[in-house]
Amino acid sequence: MEAQLAAPARSDVLVKGKATICVVNYRTHDYTRLCLRSIRRFTDYPAEIVVVDNDSRDESTEYLRSLDWITLINRSRRADRGGSEAHSGALDLALSQCRTEFFVCLHSDTFIHREGWLGELIGYFDEETACVGSGKLEMRPQWQQGLRKVSDWRMHLRRLKGDPSLDVKYRYYNRTICCLYRTGVLRDEELTFGKNAHQGLTPGKQLYFDLIDRGYRTVELPSSVMSRYVWHIAHATEAAVIRDPRRRQRTINKSRRRIAEIMSKQVIRDIINDSSLDR
Repeated sequence: MEAQLAAPARSDVLVKGKATICVVNYRTHDYTRLCLRSIRRFTDYPAEIVVVDNDSRDESTEYLRSLDWITLINRSRRADRGGSEAHSGALDLALSQCRTEFFVCLHSDTFIHREGWLGELIGYFDEETACVGSGKLEMRPQWQQGLRKVSDWRMHLRRLKGDPSLDVKYRYYNRTICCLYRTGVLRDEELTFGKNAHQGLTPGKQLYFDLIDRGYRTVELPSSVMSRYVWHIAHATEAAVIRDPRRRQRTINKSRRRIAEIMSKQVIRDIINDSSLDR
């Protein structure tokens, strides 16, 4: 079902106890299909599935048009100046049409692997909470993650030089890899995912800073906790839009080990082989 633009619902008429799950697609057919199948396989909390296609014009678009259990929004990228801006614009378009209590962002290369995932994550909300999410999703052991931080000499050098960009560029934020928001708060505060995207900020980064700075409570789940529910490949869409072949290959190489690890999981293989999830 392809959506038509409509006026946003007021905060007081949002459907309680229901979520809108938004996935942005741009030429990631295999990953988007796996993402959507995993959502359908493991989601029992009341939810609407919205996919925003960023003018892919490839087989992924045809696949999305074949699904009658999602709402498909086709979006032109002509005004976008980069991938981050395009992704932010897609999320803002979906948010503008959201009519549910919660708005959930999932990257197209994020895969659900646990029953009841959405209800459990929503369980972290209380009346004061505006956002539940996590930072980067790591599959490496904690000791390896710690070693990488300790050995990051570039970061230490920036700190010694008093690099002002550290206050924004390296400030923690809940990423839209898998992130849940209270729709009414975003509406009331007039927050958008694309704010400062033209300055290179990733989708939702400034939005998260604004929530914190305006006094809203947020829940920051450790990677080890969020990974109980979802796995994230990373760089899938980025690799699709990079034009420099050498840089694109480096980005692909970063993902290869993670792709092999995730795709070897039995639950993922079962989803890949279950075409009934498309119907």
